[in-house]
Amino acid sequence: MTDTTASPEPKKNRQWIRQLVDFGALAAFMISYFVSRDMILATWVLVGASGLALIIGYAVERRFAPLPLITGLFALVFGLLTVLTHDDLYVKLKLTVQNGLLAVILLGSIPLKKYPFKALLGSAIKVNDAAWRTLTLRYGLYFLAVAILNEIFRSPAAVTALWHALGRDTPNPNDVWTSFRGVLWIAASIFGLSQVPLIMKNMTKDEEPGPISPDTGI
Repeated sequence: MTDTTASPEPKKNRQWIRQLVDFGALAAFMISYFVSRDMILATWVLVGASGLALIIGYAVERRFAPLPLITGLFALVFGLLTVLTHDDLYVKLKLTVQNGLLAVILLGSIPLKKYPFKALLGSAIKVNDAAWRTLTLRYGLYFLAVAILNEIFRSPAAVTALWHALGRDTPNPNDVWTSFRGVLWIAASIFGLSQVPLIMKNMTKDEEPGPISPDTGI
């Protein structure tokens, strides 16, 4: 007798493929920068990698997942502004604008008892309303923290002042910001993993959740 029960493995595999694709886009950007020390060239790579990530994401999931789509479009828009104007301010501002808007939307929705985070994650997880409220608060605060930290690490004056306060020589601001971008992705992955116990405890559907990273890497 053939077992017709649907296996959760394909869905779980798609989640990990998505993570690898997103990390590949960020890794390509960072490698191209540290090899060339040219932020504009690295941004060209980011634009191409962002477009490729969207295409692969659609091929894997047969749809555009809302959160990766939003961050991918932000990367394309701010990346193109950078390469067209030859001003790397735009690619650095992307994190501030993107995360700032997400923070305002998520945190502003809590008093209204509306949880747009459901729409952002699509069908990635199924949890009760109490868990959605907690996740909305946690991710909203995370996005706000990232926007604030990005404003610090994208500013040459702030970075120089911080390094001098630590008794270190004046750094290359682009080196610092690009390194910050990599550390941020790792922090986002850890943050996503840390939410799994809450999700599993409050699931309304019997399936194993994967990590939900607030940073798509692009």
